[in-house]
Amino acid sequence: MGYVAIKGGGKAIEGAADAMEYLRVRQAEGALPLDTATIENQLYFLHGRILSEGGLYHPKLAALAIKQSLGDTLEASFALRAYRSTKPRLLETPAHDTANMRLIRRISASFKDIPGGQILGPTTDYALRLLRMELIDETPEQFQAAAKTLFAGLTPHEIPDSFPKVLDNLRAEGLLPKINPAAREPAFDITREPLIFPVPRSAALATMARGETGSLLAIAYSNMRGYGDVHPTVAELRVGYLPVELPHPITGELIEAGEVLMTECEVVAMYQNSDDKHALPTFTLGYGACFGHNEVKAISMAILDRALQKGMQDGPANPSEDPEFVLLHVDGIDSMGFASHYKMPHYVTFQSDMDRLRATRQKQEANDE
Repeated sequence: MGYVAIKGGGKAIEGAADAMEYLRVRQAEGALPLDTATIENQLYFLHGRILSEGGLYHPKLAALAIKQSLGDTLEASFALRAYRSTKPRLLETPAHDTANMRLIRRISASFKDIPGGQILGPTTDYALRLLRMELIDETPEQFQAAAKTLFAGLTPHEIPDSFPKVLDNLRAEGLLPKINPAAREPAFDITREPLIFPVPRSAALATMARGETGSLLAIAYSNMRGYGDVHPTVAELRVGYLPVELPHPITGELIEAGEVLMTECEVVAMYQNSDDKHALPTFTLGYGACFGHNEVKAISMAILDRALQKGMQDGPANPSEDPEFVLLHVDGIDSMGFASHYKMPHYVTFQSDMDRLRATRQKQEANDE
């Protein structure tokens, strides 16, 4: 593909940057700039999405990326991921058990009663989608009063540090495949290794974990609507804080270095027979997990995980079951980059297209005569 270098455009480019800065700072009289703490807390779901799609758990920098990109989710994720690429890798964590999550929300659509109980937590699932007009003129005093009095008078209840996994009961009953830790392969590092198909399941999960929410939802929705054959049930959806453990640099002993907000979804799909003709059939599973509070992404990821497993086993019958189709089209940064490149100068290629069209028209006119 041919391009032409832009010459003499330095001032214009600086002016474009100034124009963007004007869009950021233009305000009504007396307005104050957004601070990163406000973005992190009040734009909670947007902030969680950038943590996930940026592939770096750094709440303060994710808020900064949102601020400087004027709320453009793709640009914010791009900036966060670009920053991550400049940092050295010091340590790697072992595999973490999400049963240790400090939960703020936990539900199951498969069972009414689950060990530890359902925890609805913060969600709009059960509310009417009505605009709250009173928020238009909300004053700082009203905002602060709401924060102070919202849970006033509630009786505190002790909440366990962790909850058992819903799937443990199904696995104990033999309705799910047994886990064999010895057969677990090392996780594929998509930040250091290229995707060369066929790829292991860990590569697919890692790619989707930092994939763009809308892309994952669109392809998963195609499977839900009939361009696929998964039809899952959410066994458990968890949102909470997962302790991160790192090996001590001297002793090697695992120590807790902090915690990350995560969303995890496990779906149960149609049962299938084992390759072993003497083994009993079991349910199949799909798994999704991502940084931040993003339930739609985790559910979509779990559906696609199961669809891709089916495609890898039986051959893809639909786009959502094709690993190459899914994994090369869900990354928002890649997609945005390719779409945005069309704004760059294509003078040479378009001139060539016009020359060929003119030549074709002249040839046809000559033949018509």
